[in-house]
Amino acid sequence: MYLIHFNQPNVHFASQYLRLSWDTPPSMVYTLMTAHWGLPAPNLVVSVVGGEGRTQVKTWVREVLRQGLVKASQSTGAWILTAGLREGVGRCVGEAVRDHATAASSVSLNKVVALGIASWGLVHNRDQLGSFPAKYYVQNPSRDSCCLDNNYQAFLLVDDGSVGRRGGETGFRAKLEDYISHQRTGIWGSGSIDIPVLCMLVSGERVDLSLKTSMPWLVLAGSGGMADFLSDVLENLSSAPVVQSSGEGDSEAGPSVDLKDRNRDLITIYHGEQEGPNDFDTVLLKTLVGASKQRASVDASPYNEELKLAVTWNRVDIAKSELFNGDIHWRYEDLEDSMTDALVNDKPQFVRLFTENGLNILDYLTYGRLESLYRSVADGTLLYQLLQRQNLHCCCFYSLFPQVSGVLELLMGDVCQPFYYDALDLRQITSKRRALRRASKLLRGDCLYRERRCLFPWASLFIWAVLQNRSEMATFFWEMAGESVLSALSGCKILRELSKYEVETETKLSMKELAQRFENLAHDVFSSCYRSNESRSFTLLIRKSPVWGGTTCLQMGMGADARLFFSHDGVQSLLSQIWWGDMKRNTEVWKLLLTFFCPLLCYTNLISFRDHEDQQQEEEGKPNEDGPGRDSMRQPRPPPKRPFIVSRWRQFWFAPVTSFLGNVLMYFLFLLLFAYVLLVDFKPPPPAGPAITEYVLYFWVFTIVCEEIREVSVETHLFLYILNASTYHVDVWNKCDLTAIILFVIGLICRMFHWSYGFGRDVLCVDYMVFTLRLIHIFAIHKQLGPKIIIVGKMMKDVFFFLFFLGVWLMAYGVANQALIYSYDPRLDRIFRRVFYRPYLHIFGQIPVEEMDVGKDWDMPCTDNITLIEDGAEPCRTLYSNWLVVILLVIYLLVTNILLINLLIAMFSYTFSEVQANSDIYWKFQRYNLIVQYHSRPSLAPPFIILSHINLFIKRTIRKLASNCLKLQVYSWYMTQDSSDLALIENHTRILLVQTQ
Repeated sequence: MYLIHFNQPNVHFASQYLRLSWDTPPSMVYTLMTAHWGLPAPNLVVSVVGGEGRTQVKTWVREVLRQGLVKASQSTGAWILTAGLREGVGRCVGEAVRDHATAASSVSLNKVVALGIASWGLVHNRDQLGSFPAKYYVQNPSRDSCCLDNNYQAFLLVDDGSVGRRGGETGFRAKLEDYISHQRTGIWGSGSIDIPVLCMLVSGERVDLSLKTSMPWLVLAGSGGMADFLSDVLENLSSAPVVQSSGEGDSEAGPSVDLKDRNRDLITIYHGEQEGPNDFDTVLLKTLVGASKQRASVDASPYNEELKLAVTWNRVDIAKSELFNGDIHWRYEDLEDSMTDALVNDKPQFVRLFTENGLNILDYLTYGRLESLYRSVADGTLLYQLLQRQNLHCCCFYSLFPQVSGVLELLMGDVCQPFYYDALDLRQITSKRRALRRASKLLRGDCLYRERRCLFPWASLFIWAVLQNRSEMATFFWEMAGESVLSALSGCKILRELSKYEVETETKLSMKELAQRFENLAHDVFSSCYRSNESRSFTLLIRKSPVWGGTTCLQMGMGADARLFFSHDGVQSLLSQIWWGDMKRNTEVWKLLLTFFCPLLCYTNLISFRDHEDQQQEEEGKPNEDGPGRDSMRQPRPPPKRPFIVSRWRQFWFAPVTSFLGNVLMYFLFLLLFAYVLLVDFKPPPPAGPAITEYVLYFWVFTIVCEEIREVSVETHLFLYILNASTYHVDVWNKCDLTAIILFVIGLICRMFHWSYGFGRDVLCVDYMVFTLRLIHIFAIHKQLGPKIIIVGKMMKDVFFFLFFLGVWLMAYGVANQALIYSYDPRLDRIFRRVFYRPYLHIFGQIPVEEMDVGKDWDMPCTDNITLIEDGAEPCRTLYSNWLVVILLVIYLLVTNILLINLLIAMFSYTFSEVQANSDIYWKFQRYNLIVQYHSRPSLAPPFIILSHINLFIKRTIRKLASNCLKLQVYSWYMTQDSSDLALIENHTRILLVQTQ
């Protein structure tokens, strides 16, 4: 195996070549070409026979080869086999491939593979092919030899011991064609048919070897030689109609003079001089179909082979015009294999075509077939690597659990419940170890679950396509799947998480672009739903979906970082409604504060509340398309009405805005108490202390710790609890809370002992700063301050980059400056101060000129005595290199104060302008987190929140009441809406959106 560099102008690539014996196994050669040379596996092989020697090729034959054969090879992904020599038909094919490569794009360039198979003894200057890489000079050949053509991708040079004799490669070529014809098409042989091999006769002599292996032939009538002889003989027989390129009928070739009757269907006559090169790919298709009819079974559809060829070549236009024009009744069994081929090899147009013409996806997609689709993932892809990671600790191979489910769990996090647990009846198992044991036992058995239908076929195929970043396929499955908004947000979430694991830049960029496309789709569909029916669009946002693991659109949108979706007015309207609870949204804040300190005012008209009965009547008064009476049977019985005193109390105190204001006020009191303890009432260690106020502070922090524990343990499902605990530290403010609590515990322990009392007080002082910084998160709800908080957070990242450059420059200057001023100073405290601290102060203008410039008087006593210096005395300055110190100081101030500081200002300006331009989107997105936090937490603020924790403990532990896992449990009258009606509105909106795009 070597490379050939042709010494020809305008030749910029090298060709592969292999010298082999005539009896070399063709399997080894085919594996070499596909696995090591990187040639794409063919969907068709066209072996051009004849036209050798120095005979002149006719003009219409050149046009057929250039506009017909090469074009058809590009559209079908075919290999073209010739002798690969610069003579006759081989030269014409090489020139056609060259012209196509010049005019075509880089994508189509890889689809046309020209392979030369010649006799080693016939190659001119073959002695130049002994080095690596070989430099081959194309010269005028002699009578018994010919040069290789530089337009071919690869050469197979067959050495049978002869020199100057043609036909030495004929036997190996026939064996290679026969071997390829028994290989499967598609990615890693995943296609539904064997690779079709067609021999194309252009004049020439050889026919017998390939006919013995039932190889179909396309004869170019009028090209000369054996081609004209066969066409004349077959056309004289009444039983041999000629094929027309227009596709009016299938032609069959009758027996020639020395052909047997069984070979009649293998030969097709093509009058290219009369018909032209147009629709040559259709001619190839009908030739192969006509030859395959004699091999087809009796029960098979007569058009089945033609359909499989059209799918293999990805020619949906041929399939629509010839096969799906309404004249053929397709059975499910006829489309099943082709559907699998189209899915595995990413041919979404055929998937859409099959779905529209009788293929029932409910019958097609079983759990077993879904697993086979995941097994067909190509090696080297990101999904393949993720599945391999999940496969390390399991004996099964790419099963729905734990491999596929584990990958989705990795990407989805705690947004939804695990996937495909219902397929193996694992939903009720609360221990992951027990679930793994149960799954392993089932997978070692009969695996009866694989015969069952997939519960949500379109959603499962959508996930499969999104995981492989197949844009067009995923978009089609999204169109077919229900719950369009949630499905689009789920695809956005999966793709953005996948992009974090992808290392290739182009693939990562395509994932992000597709994720943004799905977010735009979710935004547009929801916008149409919101304009159609506002109340039902709210239900769409908070309804738990069985398809997507019990999650909601709001939860999925937050997990997908869908800022554009959250900026929609409909989403913000629902969030505002949740935030204010049963109070009207135009209530002034001062009224809330006044009622907070005087609770009895909630029973007055100071605060306006909404009337739920009027809202229910408004919803019930709307006409029902499903008929009268049905809605009343479907709606659950309303809860018993509470007394006015209780209900009004709950309406005020259980609103998230009230909980927020209470927490803000109590947090300010907590900081005041903390500051009072540190500044005024911090007593010595026991038994003299701590003071009563400090004990109150301890209890207050204890209630804060209890609330943090409650936030982590809100989930009852074990897997979601583990995920919630693992993702708790991802949030920056959770890290801030955790840091504050840990510092407080350390300071509390240390202050109890005399030997660590001072250190404990220092830790508590630092901890007070951390608790105070926590106030920033509270004001994220403010429309003006919220975006500024985001700007500050992003600027902190810019500061870290700035500090890196500053640290490098500061250390470089500090070490050089210290060494030039003081020749010897062994004290480490002075070294660190003068190497790092003093240059840092130079940035702000604090420059000790007396110390830096020896021309100035310095009243500091110093010595040159090494012994005194080692004892701690101040060393004297070095005089002779002081001029260099001044120059370095000037350069240092120039770089730091002008270059680096202005760089930091420019970075801050860019960050500010970028965030400020989208400040409204950023604020609306982060507002959701705060609303969810205060909606799900108890209404009482620390330290009184301990009462709510005790009540919660009694409910869960003693009374064994189930927790409410729905973080956004909004008003019950929303949840009584008909899910089928909502799905109709959503699907109708999606269809209108797709039609307008």
